[in-house]
Amino acid sequence: MPAKTGKEYIERLKKAKSSVYIHGEKVDDVTEHPALKNVIQSMAKLYDLQYEKADKMLYTSPTTGEKVGITFMQPTTKEELIARREAIQEWARTSAGMMGRSPDYLNAEVMAMGIANDLFAEDDPMYAENARKYYEYARENDISLTHTLIHPQINRSKAQHEQKDANVSLHLVEKNKDGIIVDGIRLLATQGGITDEILVFPSTVKKSSEGDDPYSLAFAIPNNTPGVKFICREAFDYGKSHWDHPLGSRFEEGDAIVSFENVFVPWERVFVCGNSSICNRTFRETNAVVHMSHQVVAKNVVKTEFILGVVLLIMEAIGIEQFQHVKDKGTEIMLTLETMRSHLYRAEHNAKLDKWGTMTPDFAALDAARNWYPRIYPRLVEILRILGASGLMAIPTEADFNNEEIGDIVRRAMQGANIDGYERVQLFRLAWDITMSAFGSRQTHYEYYFFGDPVRMGMVYFDGYEKDYFKDLVREFLGTTKVTTV
Repeated sequence: MPAKTGKEYIERLKKAKSSVYIHGEKVDDVTEHPALKNVIQSMAKLYDLQYEKADKMLYTSPTTGEKVGITFMQPTTKEELIARREAIQEWARTSAGMMGRSPDYLNAEVMAMGIANDLFAEDDPMYAENARKYYEYARENDISLTHTLIHPQINRSKAQHEQKDANVSLHLVEKNKDGIIVDGIRLLATQGGITDEILVFPSTVKKSSEGDDPYSLAFAIPNNTPGVKFICREAFDYGKSHWDHPLGSRFEEGDAIVSFENVFVPWERVFVCGNSSICNRTFRETNAVVHMSHQVVAKNVVKTEFILGVVLLIMEAIGIEQFQHVKDKGTEIMLTLETMRSHLYRAEHNAKLDKWGTMTPDFAALDAARNWYPRIYPRLVEILRILGASGLMAIPTEADFNNEEIGDIVRRAMQGANIDGYERVQLFRLAWDITMSAFGSRQTHYEYYFFGDPVRMGMVYFDGYEKDYFKDLVREFLGTTKVTTV
């Protein structure tokens, strides 16, 4: 079947009736629930955009000849790689880059693992074939995915098998002729319960030992599989208007605990079963982390462009663009944007075909960007907050402007240097929703931990960085030689 529309996306969710809980209650229909319906509408717009801009968002399936989503495409040339990134950015612009788990993120993962599936065959050729077939299935049916990578945060000083209650984390219970039974808890499924299926994979950062083999699993199942429950955190969509909460009322993706209660997974949906070595190597050796990072960096370029636009409009609105410290702060964001663009350009133009025939971006550029952006994003938000100053506290609601008694007072009090009061408050409410609202605070926290603990990621980055070249430069200058320790 061809790529789905927004209507089809919503109809699938209605029909699935997955077990979703929020605010202590089970949700009857996620598409109508106040905490979920708005982000579902935003997701639906992404799927509709595929048809509104079909020349950019769709391509011809290599197996069926149908028009399918280009974010599933295996790029084989640099031109195709760039075309896929342009589609990613089309989607990102609809949310100002504020949807961290738009469908293209996991589409890239499924594509990479489906093509580079040899690794899964180390245990059994069946697993490699499962990955290949799942990629085709997801692409041809435009499957939307949530995913979960990490175990509950109980005692980080111990491995899973060493925990006091070793059965809390998702683990293998049994194998039988038809599939496997799994039980336990996983975190942290963003968009949990508002997608078609869930992808369970190992952590991208935290490695496991053989003792954790029972927890080393990778599979994909429908969200409405019996025994699967999504327990959502408190919603940051408070039911306010798009004017009052311009971001939180549209793009609150949500995050969920996922409970698996003796869940049956058929063999054809299993990719890894009880092998920590394969799990530890999955993301890197399939190049999945490279293609996922490409999507993230492309999205973060759009996000930085948007934040820069908000900052520039605030400068203009209240007449502060001439001040030295204000220009300097604007320059910080501009430099961040151009640095991210440069990383993206280098990644694409230094791309090379991998052994599976996939045009793969230069990971060195993407790895630097994905390690740097979580460290710099809080500063971008801080700059916006500083420049907004007290204006981020004095933000009336749309209802205040519509009130006959106080509307004119508020409009006059809130006027700016080059903007009327109504438009100025609208702009400042947007800035507030990026910086100080629950939605904005979650964005900052989310970006900081996007790929995992930045310190742990930094350690991995440092250990893997090629250092000898730089040390040899200095040794050559000094006329010294490398000291060999015994």
